[in-house]
Amino acid sequence: MFEKRTGEVIINQLLEWGVDHIYGLPGDSINEFIEDLRKNQKYIKFIQVRHEEVAALSAASYAKLTGKIGVCTAIAGPGAIHLLNGMYDAKEDGVPMLVIAGQVHSEELGTESFQEINLERMFDDVAVFNKTVTSETHLPDLLNQAIRTAYAEKGVAVLTIPDNIVARKYKNNKSELSSSVRTHPKIFPGETDLMGALDLIHEAKKPVILAGKGALFAREELLTFAEQIAAPIILTLAGKGVIPDEHPYCMGQLGQIGTKPAYQAAHESDLLILIGTSFPYRQYLPNSVKALQIDIDPTKISKRYPIDVGLVGDTKEVLGWLNQRVKRNENRFLLEKSQERMSKWWHDMNEDQEKESQHLKGSQVVGELQKFVKDDAILSVDIGNVTVWMARYFRMTNQKFITSCWLATMGCGLPGAIAAKMAFPERQALAVCGDGGFTMVMHDFVTAVRYKLPIVVVVLNNEKLGMIKYEQESLGHQDYVVDLAEMNFAAFAEACGGVGYRVTNRAELREALGKAALDEKPVIIDCVTDIEPPLPGKITYQQAVHYSEYLIKSFFSEGKLELPPIKKGIKGLF
Repeated sequence: MFEKRTGEVIINQLLEWGVDHIYGLPGDSINEFIEDLRKNQKYIKFIQVRHEEVAALSAASYAKLTGKIGVCTAIAGPGAIHLLNGMYDAKEDGVPMLVIAGQVHSEELGTESFQEINLERMFDDVAVFNKTVTSETHLPDLLNQAIRTAYAEKGVAVLTIPDNIVARKYKNNKSELSSSVRTHPKIFPGETDLMGALDLIHEAKKPVILAGKGALFAREELLTFAEQIAAPIILTLAGKGVIPDEHPYCMGQLGQIGTKPAYQAAHESDLLILIGTSFPYRQYLPNSVKALQIDIDPTKISKRYPIDVGLVGDTKEVLGWLNQRVKRNENRFLLEKSQERMSKWWHDMNEDQEKESQHLKGSQVVGELQKFVKDDAILSVDIGNVTVWMARYFRMTNQKFITSCWLATMGCGLPGAIAAKMAFPERQALAVCGDGGFTMVMHDFVTAVRYKLPIVVVVLNNEKLGMIKYEQESLGHQDYVVDLAEMNFAAFAEACGGVGYRVTNRAELREALGKAALDEKPVIIDCVTDIEPPLPGKITYQQAVHYSEYLIKSFFSEGKLELPPIKKGIKGLF
């Protein structure tokens, strides 16, 4: 027999699962667990954030970057509620997360005591595992089950623990504990599906690949496959970085953030091959074309697009099998035409970035970042116009790119950079944010300062909710409540104990980035930028009509007529 605090048993289990840090805030319903973390702080580091939302978003980002489970903790009531946004981000992007939620003492459950809420009911929609511990006897087994389920189902596991249970002595025999062994099942398609896929590929003259995050670890296999079948490769936002952006086979992204060559290739194809993605924006895909989908998750097959053949299995292995058997497609017309279009597209993008302007533009900021960012850097990109500028203009080579792809939650940039530096302290970590997204979580810049995490936060500061402004305009509405108050983020950085630079042109930005490379403290570069609409690579007729309505309303109500970049707008239409 052995007799330890139950909290110490939890710590040992977390260590067996490879957990070395937890994000959260201390408080009354997790004080006993915090005490065990204090006693074991040289093994598991507790990252004290200033808001629980940042704890959950950081844990989600850590999982996106490493594939390992991200862990966060909070008290019952308000603390647990604050975790929800980051939990939904992990759920929507399909990454493993463990939430250890505090709860009132077990004898007070159901009495409506101070800060008690029904956590199981609250977490029911977001979690793949959601249990409340009622006895220290069952806690270790439930913890193993929670972590194993989070990994297996790529989602959020919640263990709600009344704090008094953590302090109890655990009296069971150690040999009776379940183990922390994680299995890796091999999934591979059946022969009928594989042969059907080969038939589809060999019949196609103009195949096009749409690759997502499921292809991130199959770069060589994907490129070999694309070369054999003469297919241009379009990337989803989650798949940015699957292949280098300037690779001859890469057509960039598709959709609002995408390129015109990607849209054209998709609509001229006779076979759409979805690899590791369940792309949600049906309006950007061709209406009727044969389709093949490869995904590890059988529930994703034909979920959002009608599929002729589905291959359920690991992308790397499935592509490896196909590469050994697929015949070379000698019809390279669409590929070569797409490459010509993409070459012209990059030429136009370079013109945008190099063009002189009175005010600093988002595209110019990205151009300067391109020269500063190292080949293995980690880029945590926030949501808004900044997502468009980074997706469209930043040329990925071997960097890692993370964002909130499916939930698209503003405020994900800074927590992602914090998690990046925790996961890979030797690598350059940047958060690229708009002022709207950054102000949602800016309080946790002091967390980076406290833990001496030398991240670089680039804020595109146009004093607007820029994406929302464009959305209102593209609906034909006038701007309303999209203006933000003036904010000097460089001064804020200094007040937090970090380093701040405020820049208004490219020369100042270049100088600030050079200094930031040498700084050992967290840095904010406050880029005072112009507001410009994030015009999609291909503008639909309806978008053009509604935007015209907005211009007319603005002219008659305010007496002003602000035209978008005409040349760029026309390019997107035809």
